Amino acid sequence: MIAKGLAVVVAVIAGGWMVFDGVHVLLRGKYFGPERPGPWSVPFVKLGLDPFALGPLFIALGAAWLVCLVALLSGQAWGWWGAVIVAVATLWYAPLGTVLSLVYLALLWFTRLRGAPTA
Repeated sequence: MIAKGLAVVVAVIAGGWMVFDGVHVLLRGKYFGPERPGPWSVPFVKLGLDPFALGPLFIALGAAWLVCLVALLSGQAWGWWGAVIVAVATLWYAPLGTVLSLVYLALLWFTRLRGAPTA
């Protein structure tokens, strides 16, 4: 039960933050916090992509976290796998997304091993 509650908290923080930050960069032209984006932006810059143009990606990925959480909690068959996929898809978002994704994956795995139907 504790793992389920922690998984909910992690998913809400990760998904909610990504939606918030994505909307923030679309409205203000910068991410919330320091002027420069975090270490996650380096690969995008090296690929020639402007990290400040990735607001829609952040919103979509954050929304996916929240949709998969709702599916997981409501017992949808695809909810657990969706949660795993969205966590893996967020590993690039260093440092916050990486840490939250790893914690979430561990909680999902733990609950799966214990036979819990949802996280």
